[in-house]
Amino acid sequence: MPANESMAPEAANADAAPESLLTALVAHYDELVDHVYRRFGRKSMAHEVVHEAWIQIQMRKTARAIHSPLGLLRRILHHLAVDHCRRSDTRQALACCMEALPDAPSDQPSVERVLDARRELLMLAEAIQNLPPRCREVFILHKIHGLSQREVAEIQQVSLKTVEKHLRLGMRACRSCLPA
Repeated sequence: MPANESMAPEAANADAAPESLLTALVAHYDELVDHVYRRFGRKSMAHEVVHEAWIQIQMRKTARAIHSPLGLLRRILHHLAVDHCRRSDTRQALACCMEALPDAPSDQPSVERVLDARRELLMLAEAIQNLPPRCREVFILHKIHGLSQREVAEIQQVSLKTVEKHLRLGMRACRSCLPA
């Protein structure tokens, strides 16, 4: 008879109606919180995860009985805790990035602007290189080295009018090579 008595509780469990998830969550609340806490190490997060599970179960309104609700709840809580940790890590990473961002816009030009400027500089250099030799020398002395027109005229041993003419030709060549 003792063998039958030891089987009686198992038989009773097998015949009993399985619990719903919500009933199991309420009945094993503290145990589930401890389970999440042991796995993830933060008590406040464990409470949040169990509450989130309760909300999700409430919203689904499943009255269907489950044979192992505690096991399913542990699996659900594990997945919710992992999601919670991922969201938390993402928020922390964003917060770190946001702290690293300056409050004011950068004084540095954008990459696109730098590339555009380099392209324009190459086009200008090519236009200047293609000028006739005397015109190129006058243009470089005045526009690049910053000499006055009179100083350029003296160095090149030409009239001031000739320097002005060469500068006009150089400027026209530069304007024509740049996009409008």
